[in-house]
Amino acid sequence: MRKILLDNKVLPRWIIFLIDLVLASWSFVLAYFISEEFQFPDILRGHFLIYTNLYVAVCIPVFLVLKVHVGLIRYSNMRDMLRIFTAILTSSIIYTLLIIAVVEPYFGIHSLRVREVLLINFFIGSSLLIFLRIAAKGTFQYFHDRLSKRDRVRVLIYGADDKAVLVKRALESSVTSKFIVIGFIDTDRSRLNSLVEQKKVYHIKDLGLLKETKHVDQLLLLNDKLGERDKQVVIERCLRIGIQVVTAPTPDKWLSGTIGESQIKNLKIEDLLQRKPIEIDNAKVKADLFDRVVLVTGAAGSIGSEIVRQVMTYHPRLLILCDQAESPLHDMQLEVEENFPDINCEIVIADVRNVQRMEKLFRQLRPQVVYHAAAYKHVPLMENNPYEAVSTNVKGTRIMADLSVQYGVEKFVMVSTDKAVNPTNVMGTSKRIAEIYTQSLNNAHFNKNTRFITTRFGNVLGSNGSVIPRFRAQIEKGGPITVTHPEITRYFMTIPEAVQLVLEAGTMGQGGEIFVFDMGKPVKIVNLARKMIKLAGYEPGTDIDIVYTGLRPGEKLYEELLNSEELTLPTHHEKISIARVINHNYVDATLEIDKLLELSKGSDNMALVKQMKTIVPEFLSKNSPFEELDEENELI
Repeated sequence: MRKILLDNKVLPRWIIFLIDLVLASWSFVLAYFISEEFQFPDILRGHFLIYTNLYVAVCIPVFLVLKVHVGLIRYSNMRDMLRIFTAILTSSIIYTLLIIAVVEPYFGIHSLRVREVLLINFFIGSSLLIFLRIAAKGTFQYFHDRLSKRDRVRVLIYGADDKAVLVKRALESSVTSKFIVIGFIDTDRSRLNSLVEQKKVYHIKDLGLLKETKHVDQLLLLNDKLGERDKQVVIERCLRIGIQVVTAPTPDKWLSGTIGESQIKNLKIEDLLQRKPIEIDNAKVKADLFDRVVLVTGAAGSIGSEIVRQVMTYHPRLLILCDQAESPLHDMQLEVEENFPDINCEIVIADVRNVQRMEKLFRQLRPQVVYHAAAYKHVPLMENNPYEAVSTNVKGTRIMADLSVQYGVEKFVMVSTDKAVNPTNVMGTSKRIAEIYTQSLNNAHFNKNTRFITTRFGNVLGSNGSVIPRFRAQIEKGGPITVTHPEITRYFMTIPEAVQLVLEAGTMGQGGEIFVFDMGKPVKIVNLARKMIKLAGYEPGTDIDIVYTGLRPGEKLYEELLNSEELTLPTHHEKISIARVINHNYVDATLEIDKLLELSKGSDNMALVKQMKTIVPEFLSKNSPFEELDEENELI
C-alpha cells in the first residue's frame, strides 16, 4: 500500500471501467426496485433482466466514447464530474429511445415505467460515480499524507475577489498540495465575516488571533500590485507576528491552467521596497530613440542590460551591445534574440579602455546616442585597486566621450552614482572625475554637436554584487548575515525604474546637466537584513544571527544625493532634479586628468590618490590608508 501511494501507482483503466459499469448497473437496479416499490414477485415476473442488461449494454459504448474511465481518480475535478453527468444523461436518452422505438413495438414488452426509473437512476448513478471519485481522492490524499509524513501548511489568502477564490480552488483541488486554506484576509468591510466557499473572510486586525488560535503559518498573496498601501500594511503586520508571506502569480500566468507549488515563492525584499510606478514621457523617449543607432556600454551589467531591454521597446535602427564580459554578454545576446527577434543588434566584445578598438567601433557603426554604463563600482575593491578605478571609470569614460565628439554623437548619457557626492572612497571619486570631464567637454568650443548628460542615483535592488543577493545567499546557507555597521543606511531603487529615469533624463537634457533621482527614503541595512530573515520564514537572532563586521575601506554610513532644494533645481518630472555643481573649464580639467592618467601608469597608489584629491578637493577618505593624505593637507 505504501509503495503504491508514494510511487504514484495507478489502477489500470479497464478496472476503473468495470467498476463504473458495476455502479451504473447497481444504480439502475436500485432505481427499478424503487419504481416497483420493492414488490419482488412482480419484479421477477416482469422483464427485469432484459431491462437491466439492455441498460448496461447502452452504458458500455457511451462510457467508452466519453472516456469516463480515462482520468486519474486522485486528480478528479469539475470537468470529470461534468463528464459523468453527460454520460448518465446520454445513456438515459439512448435507452429511452431504444425502449420506445424497439423493445415496446417489436417485443411487446410494456412493464417498465421508463421515465420514472431513468429519473431516479440519473440521480443515483451520477451520485455513485461522483462519490467514488471523491472518496478515492480523499482516501488517497489522507493515506499519502500520513505515509509521506509531509508537513501541512496552514495558509490565509489575501483578498476575497475572483482571483483569490481561484487560488483557493486550485490549492484544494490538488491532491499533492501541502496547503490547508484557513480563510481570506480582506480590507473591504462589505466582505468581512462573510463566507466565501465555506471559508470566512477576516480583517487584518484578526491576524494575531488567527496565528494563535488557527496556527496560521503563511499569508499568500498574488504578486500583482504589491506596492499597494493595504498590502504593505498586511505584510508588515505578518512579519511582526511571525506569519510568513508568500506570493503566487495571477491565474493568467499559471502553468497548465492550475497553480503548482513551484510557483508559490517567498516574498522578496525587492517586492516589499517597491514604490508607485514611475510615469515617464514615452513619446519623447521614443522620438529620441526610434530609428536611431544606439550604443550601450557595459551592456551585460545590471544597469546596462536593463537599458538594452527598455531601449529595444522604442525600436532603434541598430542597437550596439558593448561589454568585455564574454559569458554575460552571450546571455544577453540570447535574451535579445528570443524577446526582440526583429531588432537589429550588433554584439561587440571590447574594453572601453582600448582606444583603437573603440575608435573602430565608432568609425564603422556610427552611433548617434550613447549610454555609458561601463564602470567598476565595488567600493572596497577599488579602494585596494585605485589604478583600475582610474583606468576604467576615468580613462574609459574619457575615451568614449572624446570619440563621441569626434564622430558627431548627438547625445552621450553617463550613468554615475550617489557615491560621487562628497566622495569618501576611490570609486566615488573616479566617477566624480568622469562627471567633471564630460561636463567640461560639453562646453568645449570644438564640441559642436554632442550633448553630455550625467545621471546620478544610489543602489539598485538586485544588482550584481549588491547587498540583497549577498544577504539572500547567506540566509540560504543558514547565516549569519554580515552587516558592516548597525547605523549604516542606503537608498534603494529598482533597476527598471532607475533606467526609466535614465531614459527620461537623457530626453530632457540640453547638455552639461547632472540629473539627480529621487531615491525615496533611506533604508537602514540592519532592518533590511531582519526583514529578509523574516520573509524567509526565520526569526532573527534565533534561527539566523546578524553579525557586525565594521565599515569597509572607503565606506560611508550615509550616502548623499544632493537632492535638497538649495542644492538642486527642479525639472518637469517630480523624481528628477538637476544638481547645482561647479562647472570646470575643459582645458584645466584636461590638464589635471592628464596628470592623473600618467600617474596611473605607475605603481604609486598614494601619488595617484593624491592627484584625485587635487581634482576633487571634497574627497576625504574614510576607513582607508589614504586618510594620511588628508592629514597632510590639514598640516599644510
